[in-house]
Amino acid sequence: MYNQGILILAGYFMLNSLSAQVISDTVEISKTLNQVTVTGEDLGSFTHLPGSVKQIGIEEITRMMPHSGNEVMKKVTGLNVVEEEGAGLRMNIGIRGLDPDRSRTVLVLEDGIPVSLNPYGENELYYTPPIDRMSGVEVLKGSGQILFGPQTIGGVVNYLTADPTAKPSLKVRFMGGRGLHFNGFAQFSTSFKNTGITISYLRNQADNMGPTRFRLNDFNLKLKTAISKKSELVFKGGFYQERSNSTYIGITQTMYDAGGQDYVRMAPDDELKVSRYSASLAYSYKISRNVVFSATAFGYTTRRDWRRQDFVTKPGTNMSGTIWGDTTVTGGAVYMQKSATHRNRQFNVLGAEAKFSGVYGLGKMRNKFDVGVRYMHEKAFEQQLKSSKPDAASGALTNMEERPGQAISVYGQNKMFIRENLTLTVGVRGEFYHFSRNIFRTSSKDTLIQNEQFTAGFIPGAGINYRLGKSANLFAGVHRGFAPPRVKDAISNNGEVYQLKAENSWNYELGARIKLRDYLMAEITGFYMDFSNQVIPVSQSSGGSGAGLVNGGATRHIGAETGIVFMAGKLFKSENWILNLDVNFTFIDSRFSADRRITSGADTVNIRQNFTPYAPRVLLNSSLTFQAPFGLGARLTAFYTGKQFADEENTVMASADGRVGEIPAYFLMDGSLWYTVPKSFTTFRLSVKNMTNNRYIASRRPQGIRVGLPVWITGGFEFSF
Repeated sequence: MYNQGILILAGYFMLNSLSAQVISDTVEISKTLNQVTVTGEDLGSFTHLPGSVKQIGIEEITRMMPHSGNEVMKKVTGLNVVEEEGAGLRMNIGIRGLDPDRSRTVLVLEDGIPVSLNPYGENELYYTPPIDRMSGVEVLKGSGQILFGPQTIGGVVNYLTADPTAKPSLKVRFMGGRGLHFNGFAQFSTSFKNTGITISYLRNQADNMGPTRFRLNDFNLKLKTAISKKSELVFKGGFYQERSNSTYIGITQTMYDAGGQDYVRMAPDDELKVSRYSASLAYSYKISRNVVFSATAFGYTTRRDWRRQDFVTKPGTNMSGTIWGDTTVTGGAVYMQKSATHRNRQFNVLGAEAKFSGVYGLGKMRNKFDVGVRYMHEKAFEQQLKSSKPDAASGALTNMEERPGQAISVYGQNKMFIRENLTLTVGVRGEFYHFSRNIFRTSSKDTLIQNEQFTAGFIPGAGINYRLGKSANLFAGVHRGFAPPRVKDAISNNGEVYQLKAENSWNYELGARIKLRDYLMAEITGFYMDFSNQVIPVSQSSGGSGAGLVNGGATRHIGAETGIVFMAGKLFKSENWILNLDVNFTFIDSRFSADRRITSGADTVNIRQNFTPYAPRVLLNSSLTFQAPFGLGARLTAFYTGKQFADEENTVMASADGRVGEIPAYFLMDGSLWYTVPKSFTTFRLSVKNMTNNRYIASRRPQGIRVGLPVWITGGFEFSF
């Protein structure tokens, strides 16, 4: 078992991405390492990128004044973001109709490094990088994601942290509001000789953010040094600690209909503790004027201890006497019990990757290549304890197991500059994953149940980009979607190998990036995702009975995404005034595309052509931003989420317990106002979320209705130089 704390770095090697715009015969290395981007492009430059991409920079994030990264992700076309507790502590993202539960179908990175519990065996987000310390976010949904893996289904979300500044800089921000919400952030950065440093600390807490009470600490350190004119080194270290009353239980439909209990704490002693330690070391070396080698060593460990009070939907034994809901309606009440179950888990990740990038000539045609190999080791430890009181710190050990896994990835990609305005990108990735499940205790009895499984995936991809004059880029791409099976679901509690298949699909894109004028830009993308097998979550976190994930069969996702940006300030050639309007629209038709029969009561139902759960057909967001040269700024943002279903049967009528039924469409408006005092380093800020105080159902899972936050006002100031 690994020691808990900062893991000793082992050889994990990964190259920082080079600009896709390299069409000269040399590869340039800047004096300091750039942020590790998944697009391989500078922010806002996608000249040769054959796929849909969205990048949100620090200015946009600052104007939004987000409570969490969820608000930033909602600005990206194709993304359905489901709130869980209102504070954004756990991000649930579904891309293009894929299930958003724990963001399992998304590869989430920070500066190119995975952040999920176990990227192969349990690609779940119980830790989300705080948006407060980020300088940008990028989302890639095209064929370029095969360079990263192992998840190549929905897309890649990469958080970008701030690089050290050349001169000393300091940022201090304090925000507070209702529910005793406090957010304090401090960041210092400077450089001396060939070394730069950035240090940040975040304290975020609230006593009553809806039903949620939490305390969060996040500390990060980033060091960058130029070893020579040809080589550079970057070290990152971080610590995250969270303690909250997060829970699975939500209110019943009877409670929602009655009103007045939207944010009641049904299980007041539920408690989740998350701690995460991480470290990485990146190295880049210019072998020649045409070839670069770069390496990163990283490791992280995540501990997740969760105490949740037991409850039943029918009266029985071990009752605490607390009852929620309507006992006169079948299934409309929740009966709390005296006991609690502690679900404690620890996850460790180490790996090694080596990659070469460069340019070469083939006749008169220039090429850019990326080739690499990666090894990753991960292990999960799980213990389940039972206590006789809902607030007990520990209990009797009932279940214990470990789930180790080893993976090897090999990949290569070549970008051919056929003409100055035409590029063709082809690539392939191979994933080989061996894992096992070792059960040492089950049902309060010692045992030894072991089994193992091996899965492999071949992931090709290709894309083309054609620049039509100076105003438009046309792009098209196709790639294989792949995700390995979740270890705990592939091998049963008695050691049986279920042969749970890897998740496979063919993903197609066709689109255009258009710049009609300096003040008017748009990106339009059509997509088609054809799954031979989509793994469907039925775990407790997804509102199921706790059986994990199962083969869901074939599904088909077809739709279109459109993003438009209009900058009136540039239209009127005013550099001092900003008036920007952006509109982002997504249409998704996501259905089960083959015969699949499930048991519904006494009947058997074929769900072919049913919509997949938690896949709204329409997503719309728009922002209007104003900023004056004398320091005053304002922003108004609107979000619309279409109706969606909570189950495979597409049940419209809500169940009494609230877990099944249609989730009605909802509309939200947020506003922000800021003023920078002239000739000072101080900005005062005011933020209003859900301005119309709209009451809406955010989710019907894990175990009941989650109501979105009401109108939420925060204010504060930021000092920076």
